[in-house]
Amino acid sequence: MKIAVIDPGSGNLASVRRALERAADGPVTVEITREPESLFTADRIVLPGQGAFAACRAGLEGMVAALYEQVQVRRKPFLGICVGLQLLAERGLEHGATPGLAWLPGEVAEMDPRAPDGTPLPLPQMGWNTLDFTPGSHPVLEGLLPGDHAYFVHSYAWRGGEPADVIATTGYGGPVPAILGRDNIIGTQFHVEKSAAVGLRILGNFLRWQPMRGAA
Repeated sequence: MKIAVIDPGSGNLASVRRALERAADGPVTVEITREPESLFTADRIVLPGQGAFAACRAGLEGMVAALYEQVQVRRKPFLGICVGLQLLAERGLEHGATPGLAWLPGEVAEMDPRAPDGTPLPLPQMGWNTLDFTPGSHPVLEGLLPGDHAYFVHSYAWRGGEPADVIATTGYGGPVPAILGRDNIIGTQFHVEKSAAVGLRILGNFLRWQPMRGAA
């Protein structure tokens, strides 16, 4: 199996590669790439990202058409991580409005988390937090339980869109989308590559996942 890990100019690329290799059931080739041609021969595509939305979006220039062809038309399994998930939105509002890939409805905006007494909670949300989901709701969650912990580092989060696309949430001054997905697309707001056993379980499930494929 060949996995293309897109380099948008930022992200824990080496950590993502190591985590994918550890999570795989068998031999895998993980290629970190900025070349559109690499996506044509990949079986699965991963888009990590960290830092600013606009910078990561700019880092995809030259790859957007190939990415669309392989994920939206060829329906290859796709995983977005942190800002790599956020880029699937219609727009990001960090340092002004920046168009996203618009593969899922919704936008990414700065969080305004509050404690029950109204006190602002610190940003970024940084550290381990629970995943809340309905067991059996998606194959990438197989073997996990509500309340399992993942590692988050973010100040911006998804809002709006279709409730059915939200597969898991976390709690930080209220529910925050933690995993979104539709068809052959899945994405995690948390750093799955830093989420220890939970992250490896999700990555392993992603590598085994067989969503419906073929031309759209």
